[in-house]
Amino acid sequence: MGRGAAVRPPRAGTVRRGVDADDQQPDGVDGADRALETLTRPSTVSVYTDSTYVRNGVMSWLPRWKGNGWRTSNREPVKNADLWRRLDEAMAPHQVEWHWVKGHAGHPENERADRLAVKGAQEAREGR
Repeated sequence: MGRGAAVRPPRAGTVRRGVDADDQQPDGVDGADRALETLTRPSTVSVYTDSTYVRNGVMSWLPRWKGNGWRTSNREPVKNADLWRRLDEAMAPHQVEWHWVKGHAGHPENERADRLAVKGAQEAREGR
């Protein structure tokens, strides 16, 4: 599966990215941080995701993981900690509001991100 992000900063057009990967959960984290990294100055942004893993991670788990030294409540290392740390760093300069949307339900930006994910996965398979 691929990952995609559609970012539309105010008055700056649209930045698109599609990349190949194997596991959808880390894809969502990686797609979100890469989207935020495209912003060139501190901004107030809304991030829409169809991944409950990403939304729950940001809204609930991330603050606890950081407080626990990047360990879960069971004292196990956080899976994909490198991606979560990168997302945490990418969010730091911004005011980010997170929204969950149902996947494949017609939300325009979510559908655009899905198309980019498919395109990125195809390009990676073709070696582009």
